[in-house]
Amino acid sequence: MTTRIRMDGAGKTALETARSRLLIGGGLIAAAFLAVGIRLVDVSIIETPEQTRIASHRTVAGQMRMARADIVDRNGILLATSLGTASLYADPHKIRNPQRAARKLIGVLPELSEAELVAQLSSDRSFVWLDRNLTPREQYDVNRLGVPGLDFRYEDHRVYPNGTLGAHVLGFTGVDNLGLAGIEQSFDENLKARREPLPLSIDIRVQEILHRELAAQIEKFSAIGGGGIVLDANTGEIVSLVSLPDFDPNDPAGADEDARFNRMTLGVYELGSVFKIFNHAIALETGAATMSSAYDASEPIRIARFTINDFHPENRWLNLPEIFKYSSNIGSAKMALDIGAQTQKKFLSDLGMLRRTSIELPEQGQPMYPATWREINTMTIAYGHGIAVSPLHLANAVAAVVNGGILHPATLIRRARGAAIPGTRILSAKTSRQMRQLLRLVVEDGTGRNADTPGYLVGGKTGTAEKQVGGRYRRKALISSFVAAFPIHAPRYIVVAMLDEPKGIKDSYGFATGGWTAAPVVGRIIARIAPVMGIAPFDEQAPQIRHALAIDAPATLEQRRRRVASN
Repeated sequence: MTTRIRMDGAGKTALETARSRLLIGGGLIAAAFLAVGIRLVDVSIIETPEQTRIASHRTVAGQMRMARADIVDRNGILLATSLGTASLYADPHKIRNPQRAARKLIGVLPELSEAELVAQLSSDRSFVWLDRNLTPREQYDVNRLGVPGLDFRYEDHRVYPNGTLGAHVLGFTGVDNLGLAGIEQSFDENLKARREPLPLSIDIRVQEILHRELAAQIEKFSAIGGGGIVLDANTGEIVSLVSLPDFDPNDPAGADEDARFNRMTLGVYELGSVFKIFNHAIALETGAATMSSAYDASEPIRIARFTINDFHPENRWLNLPEIFKYSSNIGSAKMALDIGAQTQKKFLSDLGMLRRTSIELPEQGQPMYPATWREINTMTIAYGHGIAVSPLHLANAVAAVVNGGILHPATLIRRARGAAIPGTRILSAKTSRQMRQLLRLVVEDGTGRNADTPGYLVGGKTGTAEKQVGGRYRRKALISSFVAAFPIHAPRYIVVAMLDEPKGIKDSYGFATGGWTAAPVVGRIIARIAPVMGIAPFDEQAPQIRHALAIDAPATLEQRRRRVASN
């Protein structure tokens, strides 16, 4: 049997109303799905860069944060980045039992002080920070406590994946994400505004090698510190910069003042005989001396209350190459008198030795030099006493001496490929070539023999100077250094190593000079970084190389005497 339901007018009206509502509701749902679909297409395909930039500053909580740009090395390896983290705060007005809330928080955040928490949670303020940059697990555990009045704000936390490597270059940021040291401070506004990573000239592979080798050498000679630099001789780019002791920029508060001090750019030192590089270059450039010039180094120089001696005296006349080879203070001082104070000062100024460097770091030392440049100053500055500069000053000036005579501003920012390289001519190409020959002589047969690295044609100069403490020189408190260029016939890189107060050991026969402490580590560094940087070994006996490094100078007086005696 079939039952038919008859509807009156009211039933029909209700049915029509329900049908209309269903149609309207379905239409609204379809419109919503369409809007979401259009927005997805807009976001994924046609969203503008400006919209992307704004979106990148939002957190999951809907708060706004300005993310700092990443910092990368010259090969794109990440050196510094920002991660979104939760920071815990409280509204004490909503905390009913501060003591109980503090005990609960200590249970999940044990590094906090319960007494301080009670004081903060009992204050009359409506906002107090309790802890910054919580891990996701810590945030979850705090949420589980269920304490009213606790909440989170989302902010960026700066992270340095390589830890101590590059600490003095990168610097660090504070809790408010403001740059407080290094590149982070110098480029603070730039890093906040830019979207693309900031590319540095640093090569993190070379940085690791330099750091490891220097740390081992500092430990071996019980030095209180030290550092090193690798600089591109033809562009001024700093490929590596290490200052030891160093610190972890992820935890700058845990570092002491000495660890945060940048010995390579902020420290200024009397560097000793490495300054003979500049003394010889000035003499050759100005014509005050030639490769054939000779000076009497048979007796110490006594001037006023000072006496100028040689560390290993030859007690005879020395020609210009021999003065460099044997690192004669006496010969260098007499050569400086022929140069003259004004000429010496002008060239050192042109080489950047009397002003701060161009490096993009706030941590820079001001060179120290005589207010009145007297005759005694001219003589002692010739061998690196009476003037104090940073190791970066040394590296940058030596690059100009060996690269053909052009001073390029030192930089920590990677130069764009094909871009013009700024530079100023300081020396002639001829003088530069002669200085390369002298630097090779020191490593082949002089005080820098411990830096020799087969196949890589190292040229360089040792430096040893006593430190001033309380206005007086301390004989056993040395700054020992070595500066090298390689391959010396066509220099690509400058390498500087410095040890602060090394102690003599059995292997060095008790010596703590640059030739025994800094020169060997430079040799090891070059042997390790050259293959990384794509420099293949050279045939040192190749005619073109031997010709380029041959010194055109007459026989020494001693050699002439021996020839006469043998006849």
